[in-house]
Formats: sequence, C-alpha cells, structure tokens
Amino acid sequence: MDGIEVSGAQTLFTIGPIAITQTILSLIIVTATLAIAGVLLGRNLQKRPGKLQVLTEKGVSMLMNLVESTMGEHNLHWVPYIGTIFLSSLLGSLIGLTGFLRSTTADLAVVLTWAVMTSVIIWYHSIKRNGFLGWLKGFTEPIVVMTPMNIVSEIAQPVAMAFRHFGNVAGGSIITMIIYTALALASNALIGAISGSWILPAVLVVLGALLLIAGIRKKKLAGKIFGTVFLVLGALGLATSLNLLGGVEIPILQLGIPAALSIYFDLFSGFVQAFVFSLLSMVYIAGACPPPDGESSLSK
Repeated sequence: MDGIEVSGAQTLFTIGPIAITQTILSLIIVTATLAIAGVLLGRNLQKRPGKLQVLTEKGVSMLMNLVESTMGEHNLHWVPYIGTIFLSSLLGSLIGLTGFLRSTTADLAVVLTWAVMTSVIIWYHSIKRNGFLGWLKGFTEPIVVMTPMNIVSEIAQPVAMAFRHFGNVAGGSIITMIIYTALALASNALIGAISGSWILPAVLVVLGALLLIAGIRKKKLAGKIFGTVFLVLGALGLATSLNLLGGVEIPILQLGIPAALSIYFDLFSGFVQAFVFSLLSMVYIAGACPPPDGESSLSK
C-alpha cells in the first residue's frame, strides 16, 4: 500500500494555478469510474433481468433495506448519498492496490471532507426543524455551563469520524511497510547464509527438485510447496555464490506473504471502514431527521 500523508500528496502536474496531486488524480478516477458504472448499470433495464442487472438490483435493494432499518422509511431519500459515500470510500481504498495510484482514504483531507459534509447536513436539518434560535438554544442545554462542551462535541464529531477512518488506513499501511522492510532484510540474511558456499545451494536445488517431482507424481501439495521453496532458494543461493546476479538482491520472502496481508488490510479492512463510516453517517443524519409527528421511524 502507498504511503500516508495527512495533507496533499505529491504534485504530479499543474493546470494553470491548480496543482494535480496523487490524491486528486485518484479522486478523479474514482469519481469517473462510479459515474460510468452508474450509467452503464442503470440503462436498458429489462423486465426479465440478466445476471448483471440482478446483481445490481440486489445491491441497491440491500442498501435500501440498510438505510430503512437504520434511518427509517421516511429517510429513504438518503440512499444515493449513503451509497455514494460507501462506494467512494471502498473504491478509494482499493485503488491503492494498483501500485501506482494513491488510495484516496490515505489522505486525511478526503475523509475529513466527507465527515464535514455529513455534519453540515445534520446542522442544516437541525436548523430547519428547530429554527436557527432553537438550534443555538440546544448548545445551552441542560445548563449554560455546558455550552463550551456542546460546541466542542459538535466540532469533534466530524473530526472523530475522519480520524477513525484515516487512522485505520494509516495503521494498515504502516504495518505493511514495516513487514515489507523486515522481509527484505530477512531475505538478504537468508540468501547470504545459503550462498556462503556453492555446496549448500546445490544440495537445496537437488533436494527441491526431488521433492517437487515426488509431489507432482503423488499429487501431494506439501511436496510441491517445499520442493518449489527449496528449489528457488537453492537456485538463488547458487547464483549469488557464483556472482551471476551481479550483486542484485532479490527479496524472495516478499513474494506471497504481503499478498496475504493485502487481503486483510486492503480488501477486508477497506470494506469494513467504508461500512462503518457510512453507518455513522446514517445514525447521525437520522438523529437530525426524525420521523414526522405521529409516525414511527421503522413503520412500513
């Protein structure tokens, strides 16, 4: 995963006075992807839907049910907003898997903007329901002494939402970078220990080849795995001992292990953070948009 920066990322190029950073480029790609996907998935809808339309309708139905159960039927008009926040967060995290595009959620300014948008919506509907003076009166309840705390609470809400999302992305990236560095050092130490003499690497090559052949013939997964590992380590050690690589270091241990970690930090964690951020937005907005008088928020 790419690095974490609280402010803007590295500037790629400028268009007049506008600096296009890595984050802005990723945001443009994410926005364009969601817009194009929305047009393509929403056109030519059939009464007898195909597989793609069925999946699309299922996703929309699940989102509507989630919004209805969390915010109430009267707040179903917030489905597009919640869906946009969720998909922007999820795709913004996954775009970092490309290796050359920066995750939008790795920039605090992006998630803070989403959180402030939600807070502005909450303040607007609170003012609309209670009036501006009634909204201000809420800061003095239950006692006047609590006014500073109430103001701090209103400011802390978007900040907490943003840092919750950003902090998890940052933590995952830092852990991944530490593991990458540790695996590179371990790879160099392992190859260095093996390549002290050409005899040990040659033995590993022979042993690996025998295990691999036996694993293929007997259809044993363990033989295939250990045979491949011994064969690759022996070949690298032999090439290093004979100076065939010209001093080039190959971090062999970085193959496979980071990919497994990416499944959690990039895929699972990205989905969870997008869901949590969307859920918090729904809960906060629902509090500012109660059902009309005499109606239950969960009524059908």
